[in-house]
Amino acid sequence: MNNTLRIKIAPSILAADFSRLLDDIKRVEKEADLLHIDIMDGHFVPNITFGPGLLRFLKGEVNLPFDVHLMVDYPERWIEPFAEVGCEFITVHVEAASHLDRLVNFIKKRGRKAGVALNPTTPESAVEYII
Repeated sequence: MNNTLRIKIAPSILAADFSRLLDDIKRVEKEADLLHIDIMDGHFVPNITFGPGLLRFLKGEVNLPFDVHLMVDYPERWIEPFAEVGCEFITVHVEAASHLDRLVNFIKKRGRKAGVALNPTTPESAVEYII
């Protein structure tokens, strides 16, 4: 059995020219494994990015799994809308989660893969109980 891990390529749409977003995604689609999408709410982080409506449109145009990174306050409010759009991977921040274990289970119960992110200053011990 081969135990080597294959590197996955997940370009971020934040690097795209937003006026040509679909063209930029199509240009990398054949070489990518996933499409990484940072969801920012202007509260957890100062920027605001994308919502479920844009991702619903992109799902109809792009043949890649979507990897959403929820950089938002109250991530529990956003899991269902992005799961309904069809996002295959949903990552939440431990700093935004009052009950990280419940959020991870909530994501998994919707048939999605859960990820956990930490800010650089957050110690690893913050997620040890979930690993």
